[in-house]
Amino acid sequence: MSLIAIGALLSAGLAVATSPVQADEAPSEELIVNGGFEDGLSGWFVNNGNPTDGASLAVTDDAFSGDAAAQTTGRQTTGSGPMQDLSGKLQAGSTYTVQARIKYDNPASPATKQFFATMHYGGGTYTNVGDVVATRGQWAHINSTFTVPAGQGVTTARLFLETPWTSEPGADPDLHLMDFVVDDVSLVGAPPPPPPSRTVEVAGKLPGDHNPLLGHKFGADGFGMVHDGRVYMYMTNDTQGYAPDPVTGISPQINYGDINQITVISSTDLVNWVDHGEIQVAGPNGVAPFTNNSWAPGAVTQTVDGVEKTFLYYANGGGSSNVITGESPLGPWSSERTSTLINASTPGTEDVAWRFDPAPFVDDDGEPYLYFGGGPAATSMPPAERYNNPKNLRGIRLADDLVTTEGSAFVVDAPVAFEAAHVFKRDDLYYLTYSSHFGGSDFGGNQTPLPGYPGGGQIGYMISDDPTVWDKDTYAGVIFPNQSEFFGTGTGGNNHQSVFEYEGKFYFTYHAPTLNKRINGNQTQGYRSPHIQELTFNEDGTAVQVVGTYAGVEQVRDFDPYRVFEAETLGWTKGITTARTDLPSAEFGTDVPNLVVTDVDNGDWTALSSVAFGDSGAASVTAHVRPLQEDVRIQVRAGSETGPVLGTVDVDGTVGEWTEVTAELTGATGTHDVFFTYAGAAGDLLEIDTWQFTEAGGEPTLDVTVTTDARCVVGRSVLTLRVTNGEDHPVTVQADTAFGSKVLTDLGAGRSALHAFTTRQVSVPAGEVDVTLSADGVTVPLTVPYAAHSCG
Repeated sequence: MSLIAIGALLSAGLAVATSPVQADEAPSEELIVNGGFEDGLSGWFVNNGNPTDGASLAVTDDAFSGDAAAQTTGRQTTGSGPMQDLSGKLQAGSTYTVQARIKYDNPASPATKQFFATMHYGGGTYTNVGDVVATRGQWAHINSTFTVPAGQGVTTARLFLETPWTSEPGADPDLHLMDFVVDDVSLVGAPPPPPPSRTVEVAGKLPGDHNPLLGHKFGADGFGMVHDGRVYMYMTNDTQGYAPDPVTGISPQINYGDINQITVISSTDLVNWVDHGEIQVAGPNGVAPFTNNSWAPGAVTQTVDGVEKTFLYYANGGGSSNVITGESPLGPWSSERTSTLINASTPGTEDVAWRFDPAPFVDDDGEPYLYFGGGPAATSMPPAERYNNPKNLRGIRLADDLVTTEGSAFVVDAPVAFEAAHVFKRDDLYYLTYSSHFGGSDFGGNQTPLPGYPGGGQIGYMISDDPTVWDKDTYAGVIFPNQSEFFGTGTGGNNHQSVFEYEGKFYFTYHAPTLNKRINGNQTQGYRSPHIQELTFNEDGTAVQVVGTYAGVEQVRDFDPYRVFEAETLGWTKGITTARTDLPSAEFGTDVPNLVVTDVDNGDWTALSSVAFGDSGAASVTAHVRPLQEDVRIQVRAGSETGPVLGTVDVDGTVGEWTEVTAELTGATGTHDVFFTYAGAAGDLLEIDTWQFTEAGGEPTLDVTVTTDARCVVGRSVLTLRVTNGEDHPVTVQADTAFGSKVLTDLGAGRSALHAFTTRQVSVPAGEVDVTLSADGVTVPLTVPYAAHSCG
């Protein structure tokens, strides 16, 4: 993740107020929420556009009308006044009328004072849109009409009240920083535009290709983590700022400053990926609200004090890094910290410009480390050293709790380093990969790198026998050239990588704006997509340089359709998106987020790669859906979106309500790519939660997990039985053992139950529990073994 520094300077310009004009018959509405402060301060906060801004905002009964107004005290800057976020509500080229009542009473302040209503359009763009000269002790009235310039970006739009700018207002606070009261704030004009659709209407990941990993959303800085046989990929949520123009289909350039979510996907075959949605990491409603951004994540799962946890590290902008903790790789998430993990006070980081891109690594002996850093080299270095050996990366030991650090950070002397330090281990060697810089004044001016050193935006690597020793002599070469060498015009820029081992092979992750290119052609806007290639090694331990391809990696295993699986498990897509739902996840449990496939229109499709129906084949397919209109059809096809039809699902049921629909299949044998094509009238057709195929001639199944264990209680063995119901309806469970029987009646959807059978024996031999599951007329017998156990 490269840092874009955006300076914000408060506007000092004046605006000429105009009289309200007669509005046309075009529709208009009130865009300010709680403008009279009768609901307290709901919708309001103090302007925070600059780090120096600050004030206190409180409700007062000294109101122009009604019972309440807002009083601003303790102002630190002239712009420190009440503000409301109007992002997404304004339209460029449209005209608005702004009104506000303002009063100040400070007897030490001048007899009159000018006040402004000001729009902040993001960055350093401030525009005064109305003003009034108020008389001390009297209510003044801002009443002005303004037009947002046709070319003005309005992705960010915030209205606030202020006094005229001056560089040192604290020199005379009575003149510049007086307290004031505001009431009856109003902004009337064109109604908010419909939110831009983020749905990718093209096939962004072409059938047969395995890169990019997703065709329906973006994701950058991918970090691969393997846990319990599944690969999890954590990514910067590039989709968060994607807002294509409804006419041109082109989005504004990506704005990293708006990103405060992490996207999570997972797979067991590296081609079909489950979309787990986004984690709201930072921002006021985030897991760690004391951070503003969440870029370049890294994750590791570790047992701490007997409890397995997942630790998700991320960059809080360029200045610091942090960590949140999950009960599983999918959460739920919480913050064990109240301040950032890596920041300017971290020992050994004094010369690091960007304390970001945190990548965890746990050694075989359990010792945890965190690698991070990047950005401009220290100006105290000679120009050649700043360019070739900027010494801007660091590593540091983590404490056993993985949420605090130990000691001082050590230097990583990576040649031509920019960012994205990441360490992995193979055999007895440690490998550190990183992204290289592009030169320029931050690195001593434009120069030519030393022979063998990386060029701009490449991924270099180092090899060491010690995870804390990374001097320039450990440099081993370029492991991945700039991605534009493989994907052409519009796909260059910096990169960010990780390496993970899965089932005996190593894999290299990286990003490139390939989906963005498929949508808009060569003029991409910086929205990046995750990719994976296999990583191989020479006999001497050096890496074989990775070649980026659309083909990607081979599928690890065929897809098993004979189970309930999430509809947001996607190999390829066209025209759909995904969204959070309150429904419990049938596949991953009730404690983690669940998504559905949505924005499904006529002609859209989703697909799975290499579905193994087997020799017997599939007799039927069942979908859990919510129809949004009548006469919707799903066709199950083999090979392509126009391939042979294996079956047609007629989506009947009440519009707007969840239901299960089933269709018989013909010819669903062997292994095929499977496409679900959707047909119906114009508009959104349905939402899809899960799929399940039933094997021809196969026994009925229920998604219920039954496990056994044994423990000692007062010197006697106790056999425990745990039952987890993964169905979306209750299940009755009967368990028969040599030590008694138990019936669990109507175990609820997503619920678990535990029952203990007292054996009254010091030791018990291995045996079996006979279990009968029943629900909705389906009966499934199970035999669950248990091991011998002794308390002697």
